[in-house]
Amino acid sequence: MTRLLSLMAAIFTLAGCEMIPPIADLTTEPAELIPMTHAGSKLENLPPPTRALDVAVYAFPDLSGANEPEDEFASLSRAVTQGGAHLLVDVLSSAGGGKWFEVSERTGANNLLREREIIEKTQIAYQGRSSLPALRFAGILIEGAIVGYDSNEITGGLGASYLGIGSSVEYREDIVSVSMRAVSVSTGRVLTSTTTTKTVYSVLLRSGLFQFVAADEFLEIEAGFSRNEPEIFAVREAMELGVMALIVEGARAGEWKFKDAAAGQAIMEKFKTYEARRSARPVLKHSGDGLRKTN
Repeated sequence: MTRLLSLMAAIFTLAGCEMIPPIADLTTEPAELIPMTHAGSKLENLPPPTRALDVAVYAFPDLSGANEPEDEFASLSRAVTQGGAHLLVDVLSSAGGGKWFEVSERTGANNLLREREIIEKTQIAYQGRSSLPALRFAGILIEGAIVGYDSNEITGGLGASYLGIGSSVEYREDIVSVSMRAVSVSTGRVLTSTTTTKTVYSVLLRSGLFQFVAADEFLEIEAGFSRNEPEIFAVREAMELGVMALIVEGARAGEWKFKDAAAGQAIMEKFKTYEARRSARPVLKHSGDGLRKTN
């Protein structure tokens, strides 16, 4: 019995059972605001502009066409969020501590117009006139979409066993891509455009025990633990980096300016680190037999 208990303790230790939260914690975990991402923190702390930009978002669809990746069956669930426009409005509202953009409601424009119509009719019926101010219009449209979700971009694993006790780890990397542009309402000109990507990580830890405890009896135990990065966090961080890229590229092109020129120049210099990462990645070049990577 002592030997059996020792073996069970060993396998649960290998499985990392201490990483699994107690059942009570799972049922009483309170709601919380979405965690701050690395790109989100930088976006929120951007220095303010000379004047807030009036922008609107009509839609930000999922054009990836990807379903939730599953190894054993075909899934009909979409791989990424279908609420991209709502996420983007939240991201724009937080840029520079809320000082970069004045966002006009457009995703729910039908509801807004219907409610204004009710108010106007009521005011005219009782007052003879309507006192509603005109709707605020936007000078810039933020357009774009979730353009790609590539699953199993990188897969791998590692495992080992000794005397019937073994453990293995498997991992997978998916990539979500977001395209975004700022369009002038007055001219239709694309002021600036960017495409960003974010890697989504999934890890599976699995352990097992197979041991003979008697001539005709054996013990087999399996345990596992998986951790999947929520894709909505990945989409949001890609959006945050995209919005920051739009701001920086627009400032470089003279479309808008930072209120503090020195602080703005410092931000543009720091942003070059993101551009350096892009330049350092392998480039795909076409060859006669397909695509090949070059440095």
